[in-house]
Amino acid sequence: MDIERLKVVFKSIYYNDPLVVRSPGRINIIGEHTDYNGGFVMPAAINKAIYLGVSKREDDEIHLYAEDFKQTHTSNISSLESSKKGWPNYILGVADQLQKRGYKIGGFNLYIDGDVPPGAGLSSSAAVECATAFALDQLFSLSISKLDMALIAQKAEHTFAGVNCGIMDQFASVFGKKDQAIVLDCRSMDYRYVPLQLDGHKLVLLNTNVKHSLSESAYNKRRESCEQGVAWIKEAHPSVETLRDVDLAMLDEYVKPKDTDVYTKCKFIVGEIARLIEAATDLEHGKLKELGALMFETHQGLRNEYEVSCKELDFLVDSVKGLDYVLGARMMGGGFGGCTLNIVATEYIDELIENISETYFKEFSVKLDAYIVETADGTSEIV
Repeated sequence: MDIERLKVVFKSIYYNDPLVVRSPGRINIIGEHTDYNGGFVMPAAINKAIYLGVSKREDDEIHLYAEDFKQTHTSNISSLESSKKGWPNYILGVADQLQKRGYKIGGFNLYIDGDVPPGAGLSSSAAVECATAFALDQLFSLSISKLDMALIAQKAEHTFAGVNCGIMDQFASVFGKKDQAIVLDCRSMDYRYVPLQLDGHKLVLLNTNVKHSLSESAYNKRRESCEQGVAWIKEAHPSVETLRDVDLAMLDEYVKPKDTDVYTKCKFIVGEIARLIEAATDLEHGKLKELGALMFETHQGLRNEYEVSCKELDFLVDSVKGLDYVLGARMMGGGFGGCTLNIVATEYIDELIENISETYFKEFSVKLDAYIVETADGTSEIV
């Protein structure tokens, strides 16, 4: 991202110099659909980010400009409401949340640009929200803690964007560290860093460029299955709150006899939580190959047990499975489209992308996009 250009464009629109903030997108190494089950996730911030320029105004107006859409939007801090345009809501929702928490902010100008590919499941929306929270904190000297920034950003997405997301995306955007993944406990918000040393390998995202319409209804149905399994176990074990508290013996005794589909969905989550804990230990000991094997296992579970994959994602994972230079691969995110995450030996990346793009297009008549990403630090000011 050309920061000097951003400053020049900002000045040409708003006639003053901006404070510049970057907030990264994220990947999730392992731990899929575990967040709403009280489990753990393992995100890492990446070197694709949202960039904001902001400055104070003398009045109570909010003036926004989005480079991607070449659109402006104007609002007022005393009468904030969501916009049909969509993109302003990630910014206005944050301003709304700050005021609801008693923070005093004035009018501001904001210019937004970035290189997080939208729709690839890299959480560009969370990056916008976190960048806005950080920028307004700096601009109006609010002294907001990093955790509160993530929570404010999450609440903004719930209220103004209308997406009932978990905390992982915003947390990773704020707390990310270069060469580290975060092991986040979604129940307690406790977290720790584990080293993500790739030793001659890189993280490659292969974007299917498809999004099947099943995703929303299937997501809700999976949540219901998990909650049903917990409810049946809770009758015998009142202390059980989520699948985090459940083991396979409990599933076998209380869920399997009642409903095999609910049992299978719950079994995947219990297994995935265990895989994440194992993966964290592997990373602490530099066992990259073992991490890769767990990623392949996760994909099989998402495909056959949780049933949130699709033929395009499966094709990409199956295509790399026999290759010595790919240590691991899996679908990433909610499912039914989006990206696969791959750990690939650096010298083979170009060859892999060329070959798989060709075979993918032959199979589906859809262009494949590939992104080579690195871990990065979380939300910060660019001086």
